[in-house]
Amino acid sequence: MDTTETIAGSETAISEPPDPGATPEPPGTRCSPWIEAAQSLTATIVIAVFIITFALQAFQIPSESMEDTLLVGDFLLVDKLRFGNPKPGWLLPYRPVQRGDVIVFLYPPHPAQHFVKRVIGMPGDHIRLENRHVFVNGSLFSEDYVRFKETRPDMYRDNFPRTNVVPLQVDARWWLRLPRQLENGELVVPAGQYFVLGDNRDKSFDSRYWGFVPRENIIGRPLVIYWSMRSTEGDLPPSKALSDMIFHLAYVATHIFQVARWDRALRIVH
Repeated sequence: MDTTETIAGSETAISEPPDPGATPEPPGTRCSPWIEAAQSLTATIVIAVFIITFALQAFQIPSESMEDTLLVGDFLLVDKLRFGNPKPGWLLPYRPVQRGDVIVFLYPPHPAQHFVKRVIGMPGDHIRLENRHVFVNGSLFSEDYVRFKETRPDMYRDNFPRTNVVPLQVDARWWLRLPRQLENGELVVPAGQYFVLGDNRDKSFDSRYWGFVPRENIIGRPLVIYWSMRSTEGDLPPSKALSDMIFHLAYVATHIFQVARWDRALRIVH
C-alpha cells in the first residue's frame, strides 16, 4: 500500500498514529531549524578553531633552502601535536624530536618569523662539516635528501665550524658564542637545543649562521603538502599595489593548470 498521498500538488508522508499513553511534549521545547543550524555551525567552528590552534597550522614555503624536499610555492599543513609534549604518552601521538626530522620553528634571533629546517644535531652531539659532508659524533651522517646547487666551495659553509673565516651573513651574537661551543674542532650541541640545516646546503640560512634552536621554539613538523604552485614572478612585474595584487590573483585563477604542481598535491613530507 502506498504510504504517500498527494494533497494540493504536494507530497505528505503519513506517520504512525500517536501513542495514547505517551507523555505529550511540553510546548516550546523543540528547537527551531534556525537554532539547530546555528548550534551545528557553532560546533563546527569550535572544532575548526581547535584544530587550527592546537593540531594543524598552514604555512607556505617562500625560499629554496629546503629544496628538493620542499619547493618555493609549496603549501604545508604542519602537525603541531607530534612534538607537543617532551614526555611521550599513549593518549596523543607525542614523540621526541629525532635526528633527521624536518621541523617548523620560531627563528631564534627574531621569533616572529617561522623557519623550516632539518634536525642534524641533538643535545650533546658533536657536529662538524668537512667538504660538505656532515659528521655526527665522529661518524659520517648519511643524507640522501641533500642537494648542492653551487660548484664553487665556501670555506665557512662547507667546512664548519670555522672561526678564521667570517661570512657576511653570520649573526654577530652567534659569532661571539661559537668559540665557546667548540671541542676538538667540533661543535657541541647544548642541552635542550638543536642544530639544524637546510636540505639545499648551498642556499640555506641555518644554524651555521645564527646558532641553535631551543626546544621551546619548535612548533611542529610538516605533515603534508596540500597544494603547490609554481612562481609567477617571471610572468608578472613585482608590485605591492592593490590593483596589481588583484590582477595577480586573477592571473593565477585563469592559469591554474599552468601554475599548479599537481604531482605535489597531498604529498607526505619526509
